[in-house]
Amino acid sequence: MPHVSVKMYSGRSDAEKQALTDRITAAVRETLGYGPESVSIAIEDVSPSQWMSKVYGPDIQQKEDKLFKRPGYGPLA
Repeated sequence: MPHVSVKMYSGRSDAEKQALTDRITAAVRETLGYGPESVSIAIEDVSPSQWMSKVYGPDIQQKEDKLFKRPGYGPLA
């Protein structure tokens, strides 16, 4: 039962968010073999001015041991 949480800069349309959701769902289904009813996805908009304090610090830097894809910016680049 994968749940995927996406945090990104605010400003994307609902259509773009739905397209991303569809692609992530397809990737989870193809890679892990789950049915679409087993996948949930949340998208959270974050203002650029709050990115480092609300996302980078707590979700990236403090969970470095859980990263499978490192960012190409900031202290971990």
